[in-house]
Amino acid sequence: MELKGIAAIVTGGASGLGGATAKMLADAGAKVTIFDLNEEAGKANAEAIGASFLRVNVSDEANVAEAIAAAEAKNGVARILVNCAGIAPAVKTVGRDNVPHALDIFRRAVEVNLIGTFATIARFAARLAAADPIGEERGVIVNTASVAAYDGQIGQAAYSATKGGVVGMTLPIARDLAQHKIRVMTIAPGIFLTPMLLGLPQAAQDSLGAVVPHPSRLGKPEEYAQLVASIVANPMLNGEVIRLDGAIRMPPK
Repeated sequence: MELKGIAAIVTGGASGLGGATAKMLADAGAKVTIFDLNEEAGKANAEAIGASFLRVNVSDEANVAEAIAAAEAKNGVARILVNCAGIAPAVKTVGRDNVPHALDIFRRAVEVNLIGTFATIARFAARLAAADPIGEERGVIVNTASVAAYDGQIGQAAYSATKGGVVGMTLPIARDLAQHKIRVMTIAPGIFLTPMLLGLPQAAQDSLGAVVPHPSRLGKPEEYAQLVASIVANPMLNGEVIRLDGAIRMPPK
């Protein structure tokens, strides 16, 4: 699918992987709408790349539906959805003084990372299914999982569970949407230079990067965006999860 003139939605597009993806799409001529809760960063990124911004809580189904309708009113029916919105709580199953993992933290991770991803997919696909195909397809959905879906570390029970859910639903959703000619793919990034890691000292960043077999560095958000572009361009990529991780397999901690 050609990107020029196509409407696209990127959740979590204020910064990080989503921010780089929104820029890549906009640079290629797509009409991009950023969904994010961070209004200041979202508006700034949208202005910088010539995109639109909507403050959206992906775990709120009504909010998602309203935002998709608003994006469509401005840019036409969206053909590309990239789901990057997510949170990464770090809590052990049993913490200090034998305190159990708070269920509200676990539940919030599920609501944002898993339910939020699915709610956006379902609402996006329902509107796209009524649009005319472009060639042999109507559109493409790219989700974001994590290598934590496979190699979850200490304190990542909630995060790994949600990202494992994203991995697990990729194929059945691709099969569901095949009749509508909508492809579904998932990227599972390794350790990437996101805003959270940018806040670490350089020595800590270098130490994390050294764990990656090759290239021995942190991934660049632009490299995630590059893979999104390849997925959109290749019509045979469907129903699969691609690890983007420099061959890393995460240790327990």
